[in-house]
Amino acid sequence: MKLLKTLDYGLSKLEEFILSASILMITVMVAGNALSRNFFNNSWAFAEELSELSLYVATFMGIGYVARKGRHITMSAVIDNVPFAFRKTLATIIPLITAIILFTLAYFSYEYVQSTSGRVTSALRIPYYWMNIWAPIGFVLGGLQFLRNFYVNVRNKEVYLAEERKDYKTEEEVENQSST
Repeated sequence: MKLLKTLDYGLSKLEEFILSASILMITVMVAGNALSRNFFNNSWAFAEELSELSLYVATFMGIGYVARKGRHITMSAVIDNVPFAFRKTLATIIPLITAIILFTLAYFSYEYVQSTSGRVTSALRIPYYWMNIWAPIGFVLGGLQFLRNFYVNVRNKEVYLAEERKDYKTEEEVENQSST
């Protein structure tokens, strides 16, 4: 169990680094290209490709990160207004279904990545699969995190949005809200 915690911590730090680096890359490429174009009348040919790559990385790697932190989009308008038992059921079933969908998307996106074999980008001549490989990686990492969220909700009495993040309402608060 300690090994899994250590691997999970390492993966979390790697995700944070990759996300930070990709956001910085987008910022530098877009702002730098705009400044170069306006002040020197010269546009960077590679800026669009690196920005696009960084956008793919940030988008798909972000799936697992937000699921880990419990910062993903939730149906709180519905979930906050139902009895606790139903809320707990939803908090258990939704991550499982989401994980299944993400693993399915990972499979199809992997098939797509394989179909782009041989293509390269126009400016940097980067193999095009480097642009798309982040989709299946992100879907798998997101699916694993949602499976983890499912397990946490099965294991505990309280409602969890993620392993470290309990839902902000307790069972008593939900029951008191529905009785008033």
